[in-house]
Amino acid sequence: MTPEPGRDTTITAGSLHGAARPYCTAVLKQATLPTQPHTVRASASHTHYQEGLRTAPEVVSRMGSALQHRAPTEWIPPPPWSLRVPLFPTPLPPIPVLLVPKGARARAVARSSARYSFRSVNSSDSSAPASAASRDVDHQKADWVSIHEKICQLLIPVCTSLPSLTSEERKHRVEQLVKRQKYIIDLTSSTAQKFIFDGKHEKALPAALHALRFSTKVYGSSSVQLVPAYILLAEACIGVGNLQQASNYLSQAQWIVLRSPDCSSAFQHRLHRSFGLLYAADGNFDQALYHLANDIYLASSAFGLKSVEASGGYFHMANVFFCQNKMDIANSLYAEVTDIWHTFLVKSVQTQEQIHKLRAEKSPFTEDKEVEVSEDTMTEAQQAEAIQVLNAVLDIREKAPKQQPEETARVLHALAMLYYLFMDLSKAYEIGMKAFDLLKQLPQQESLEAIGYLLKLIDSQPSCTK
Repeated sequence: MTPEPGRDTTITAGSLHGAARPYCTAVLKQATLPTQPHTVRASASHTHYQEGLRTAPEVVSRMGSALQHRAPTEWIPPPPWSLRVPLFPTPLPPIPVLLVPKGARARAVARSSARYSFRSVNSSDSSAPASAASRDVDHQKADWVSIHEKICQLLIPVCTSLPSLTSEERKHRVEQLVKRQKYIIDLTSSTAQKFIFDGKHEKALPAALHALRFSTKVYGSSSVQLVPAYILLAEACIGVGNLQQASNYLSQAQWIVLRSPDCSSAFQHRLHRSFGLLYAADGNFDQALYHLANDIYLASSAFGLKSVEASGGYFHMANVFFCQNKMDIANSLYAEVTDIWHTFLVKSVQTQEQIHKLRAEKSPFTEDKEVEVSEDTMTEAQQAEAIQVLNAVLDIREKAPKQQPEETARVLHALAMLYYLFMDLSKAYEIGMKAFDLLKQLPQQESLEAIGYLLKLIDSQPSCTK
């Protein structure tokens, strides 16, 4: 993706906090992708990469023929230009028969979904039928709680075949079908991402599998649009501790990116972040930092240096340094994360206040039109990410042996604004007062006015109960 004109996306030492400057600047210089910034590479040279792409069809052809002589579970070695992770994972198992309302159309949905399953049963095991039935019930319940309750009615028109139609009706039917499938992709992806940020990784798996299933139907099996679904599946697997399966999903995503020269930085930065999380979970902190540095670079190029999209890379990099007991660098990066979210939430509160004022001033005699204000509403996934990140930073600040009350108050202020935007006014007031009391003890009290103003906004809401 080409950076937006006029936007400064250069990462310099001055853009980072304190002890993080020398290290992160050096890592980010190494993370700059040479010649072809869209290419995801690990240790292969650029020449090796080009040679790999040239010979890729031949290598894949040989691998395809080798499949006929290998057991289904035997791994095929990856091409030399890929990362050191398996490239072709075991084919995705299908989702179990789903819990849907009774009826012929609902049974059609269940039959359509029956080819997706989370399990494989050994037919030679005499106890397999009973245990399989028990697992089916568990998987059905998990799928229903995770996502199927939300998309059950949407699946009926998508999975039900219609009688023969005229060419015009068929064209209209296909257009409507694609729109419904894209809506299901967005819904399942956002639901899976929210579960991941909430720490409910097992619930994220069925939603992510549905996202992959419908993405494949709409875009094809080799489209770059499948990358987000593979990333969601990988992060969910990392959360449940299945690092091998996470590696498989990321290998699939990487293979698609390598074959897509026009792949945007928005997809690539998420792929690097997931690799960083995978290596961090495996204890390979050097590789984790390498990928997280690439994540920050690409996210800053696509969305801006101080964007919330880039903040996740800083947060996970800080966690890696925290695990290495490099607290000076970790604290600097946590401060960067807090600043990004604090700035974003201040703008969001100002925008919401402006909308309330315009709606209050609108005359009842004027036409009923929507207030034309650019409102950057947070998605459910962003809300869950903000809650997870800010609460994690607050927990670290409060438990640190060396207290930094100003930084702690800044995190509390950001959380108070976040809960105010969610209209959780009692919690927003409680956290805001905690930040206010903490700042009153400091010699410099510039932030007191901003927090006091937020408390007045909370008080002005009619539903506020302290």
